[in-house]
Amino acid sequence: MAMDLSAFGRFSRTFRAGEIIFSEFEPGDNFYFIQSGRVQLVKLIGEIERTLDILQPSEMFGEMAILENSPRSATAIALDDVTVLEFNSQNFEILLLGNPQIALKLLKMFCKRIYDSKRRFMILTLPDLQSKVADVFLMLDETQPDIDKSTEQRQFKTTVEGVAHWAGITVNEVRDVLGGFVKQRRVEILPECIIVKNINDFSRFVNSRRNTNR
Repeated sequence: MAMDLSAFGRFSRTFRAGEIIFSEFEPGDNFYFIQSGRVQLVKLIGEIERTLDILQPSEMFGEMAILENSPRSATAIALDDVTVLEFNSQNFEILLLGNPQIALKLLKMFCKRIYDSKRRFMILTLPDLQSKVADVFLMLDETQPDIDKSTEQRQFKTTVEGVAHWAGITVNEVRDVLGGFVKQRRVEILPECIIVKNINDFSRFVNSRRNTNR
């Protein structure tokens, strides 16, 4: 979502490649808009460090500290030399009051990011690769607006890479899982989409694994 933030250059800050911008669990009251470079978000799941996302210019991160007054839920690392606009609770009000259009866009963005963050955490905490991949399709079923829901079959406009991104696992791992689902006749992979034969079957499977993991 593109926004003109040129008037806020005084809040600019630069981080060198490899520098930690903030760490998981530490308190924080700043959030950031990326102007240039990429930022990696990583989180400890059990004893394993997982990449949550790799953010690009025009994306933001760290906003949950402002919205929920909570510790950082992930570690942010500069993958390149990164330039950001850094906002805190005080100058955030300046940003909102200075441009109502930006305020409206931020509200919509915050709502989506809160959902994405909580939903992705649900996926990452599942105990095995199969349930993670299946839950990605449940998430897509919840969020893709143009899905035909007249039957239990679903057609998702996504890719193996997209599923891997949401599941927090490698592309090869997703291919292996989907290959198993194909053999079980639970999915069909087409060039432009992935078809889940019975979305309710995936829902029962994921719920059983999530209950086992409690």
